[in-house]
Amino acid sequence: MHPTPPDGLPTYRLLTGVDDASFCRRVSEAIALGYKLYGAPAATFNGQSVIVAQAIIWPTIETSIAQP
Repeated sequence: MHPTPPDGLPTYRLLTGVDDASFCRRVSEAIALGYKLYGAPAATFNGQSVIVAQAIIWPTIETSIAQP
C-alpha cells in the first residue's frame, strides 16, 4: 500500500452525483485504486433525480480520523 493516493489525489474525498451506473463506477474505481469507504452513503432528491454522496479515505489516514 502506498502511503499516499496516486496522481496527487487527496486522502479524503467526497464523491457526489446522480445515483446511476456512472456514479457507481466512480466509487468502484476509487476502491480499486485503494480507497476505503468512510461512513454510510447519503441520498437526497433534487426534484428530478436522486443525488448521492459517498465519502472515501486513503487507508493510511484511517487511524488519524474520528470513526463515523
